[in-house]
Amino acid sequence: MKRHRTGLILTLLISLGTVAAGTPAATAAPTPAPSAVVAALGRSAHPLRTVEPGGPTDDLLPLDRMIGGAQVVGLGEATHSSHDFLALKDRVFRHLVEKKGFRTFALEGAWSTGLRLNDYVLYGKGDPRRIFREEFQRDYLWWNNTDYLKLVEWMRAYNVRHPGDPVRFMGDDIGWAGPELYDSVTAYVADHYPELSSRLAELYRGLRPTVPAGTYIEQYLDKPYAERQEMAERTGRALELLKEQSPGKDREAYDRAVQNAAVVDQVARQYDFDFADPAQVPAAMRYRDETMAANVVWWQQHTGTKVLLSAHDAHIGYVPSDPANYPKMQGAFLRDSLGSRYRSVGLTFDRGSFNATGPDDAIHRWTLGPAGAGSNEQTLDQVRFADYLVDLRSVGSPARAWLAEGRPTRSIGTDYPEDLRTIALARSYDVLIHLHSVTAARLRDR
Repeated sequence: MKRHRTGLILTLLISLGTVAAGTPAATAAPTPAPSAVVAALGRSAHPLRTVEPGGPTDDLLPLDRMIGGAQVVGLGEATHSSHDFLALKDRVFRHLVEKKGFRTFALEGAWSTGLRLNDYVLYGKGDPRRIFREEFQRDYLWWNNTDYLKLVEWMRAYNVRHPGDPVRFMGDDIGWAGPELYDSVTAYVADHYPELSSRLAELYRGLRPTVPAGTYIEQYLDKPYAERQEMAERTGRALELLKEQSPGKDREAYDRAVQNAAVVDQVARQYDFDFADPAQVPAAMRYRDETMAANVVWWQQHTGTKVLLSAHDAHIGYVPSDPANYPKMQGAFLRDSLGSRYRSVGLTFDRGSFNATGPDDAIHRWTLGPAGAGSNEQTLDQVRFADYLVDLRSVGSPARAWLAEGRPTRSIGTDYPEDLRTIALARSYDVLIHLHSVTAARLRDR
């Protein structure tokens, strides 16, 4: 990964790295949490048997009660590349499919990537290994791992067994729009409004990717700001052109085409911010989270499925740890749209390893010892269970007040070293899953 000017820009947008993760935690020497806080947490905690998918899931039944009738559940991660977080998402999704009727796994990945993987899990179209290799490049490379491959293969196997009630895969992010997305819009217009095809082709001129995803992103960001503005102006006109047309008899196909054109426009508008202007960075951060939330809501409403949303803790939570640079999070936007039909589940860990890019721009496996004094994790790890889940809304005193206060917390994006962030757990999440230790994910050959 490169960290020149454009590399830094997308790192800020995608990784929750230096700016997006929030302000560093205060360095004043904190005092250990009293034993009464640990005891109160322990009374509300439910032990977790394992993070690995497969086998009995009775230990996850308390989670069912905690999320209640939510239509979208955000499940976070304190690092982007630890096996235990990824495996647990696989396990939780399988459980929610079997016990709570969930049918969509949503990833903090590009919308067009999600459509390719959805074609595989629904119809067996394509090779997931190739899709991973072609789509998960640059800042998305962390998703090219053995855990997510196992999940996608399980989803395909599930659909073979349940063709009348399938599970689906979606990506909600706007880091890039693959050529298939442009092709789907142009094909729809050619079939339904052929008189508009030449106009659409002119508006999309030079935008459809002809190079690998990572290269396309680099080249796009290296374009002069004025050129990126002009590109976004054209994608906006293309979207409006399609919206002006009558849906015809097939409303579902029309809505899908409009959404795909909207995502093309979202990507262009994400890069339509002037990242050389510090005042525009918060607006870009807000735009991304707002748009990801809108894409999830669109998918949930148009498919009618319950969605498990996988993203970084910061995205699925409600309160930004650095409001000056990251004004509002995806979880807050989802709560605005869905109310109690959205629930957030944060993840923490006390020690272990993860993959992240170091100062030398190379990917390293990093290992951390026990969490430091005064941190959220140090207190959480004193609870009598090694791994557990707890409903933060129903914890008794004095833990209730403790959870509402901000404390140093690990929130690690794609780059490391990373400062601790000040996070008040109960204001950020509805539910928390704490793991005693984690190990780095196994990245696949790229």
